[in-house]
Amino acid sequence: MRIPNKNRKRKRKKKGKNYYFTIDHENAIIQYSNTDCIEERTRLYINYIQPAFSEMVDKIVFTYKFTNLPNCDSLRDECKIWLMTILDKFDPSKGSAAFSYFSVITKNWFIHKVKKQQKRNRREIDYENISKSYEEEFLSTSDSYLTHREEAEFWKSFYTELQSWDVSQMKENDIKVYKAINILFESKDDIEIFNKKAIYLYLREITGLNTKQIVNSLKKFRKKYGNFKHDWENNSS
Repeated sequence: MRIPNKNRKRKRKKKGKNYYFTIDHENAIIQYSNTDCIEERTRLYINYIQPAFSEMVDKIVFTYKFTNLPNCDSLRDECKIWLMTILDKFDPSKGSAAFSYFSVITKNWFIHKVKKQQKRNRREIDYENISKSYEEEFLSTSDSYLTHREEAEFWKSFYTELQSWDVSQMKENDIKVYKAINILFESKDDIEIFNKKAIYLYLREITGLNTKQIVNSLKKFRKKYGNFKHDWENNSS
């Protein structure tokens, strides 16, 4: 009689991995692609393909954190239906496995949904910022409307002052810069000026002068501008 050894460790059978997309499912998709029989396709889809697609979509959604998408459950159902509609596009002759093919396009399908949602979120944020900007402009205590109104009136008055300057006393380069300044004022709605460098580029383009020549003329005009600004601020313009 054999006495069992209590110290002997029992060997546990390793649990096999639960592959939801096996060679049987792979072959079912290949058979589906190679037949035109509706009854055969229906049998293959119900018994093999649909369960494998359903599990695959769920795994991909949780693995890649697509669960953060709004209405994720509805999107999962939509994706599973969509996979059924593109079964005919799988071509076994190209050598790719059905699982690899459909898992990649499923992941890309959800990535597209993520990008679409991100775009929608940015658009909603932009709309929110626009509404806030209107509130700040018309309802804030800083009264920015009056500030913009005063600024517009200031430049309108300065443009009128600018046109009254006597060019007969100006040198040739000064006249070129003076005319260029008038052109910029007249075209303010049609040109984009981002900074001081952009203004110098426009002046150089219009006058044909170099930067040093333009700066020398602007120094003379700056004094006239300073006098106008002083009078404006003191309500004597």
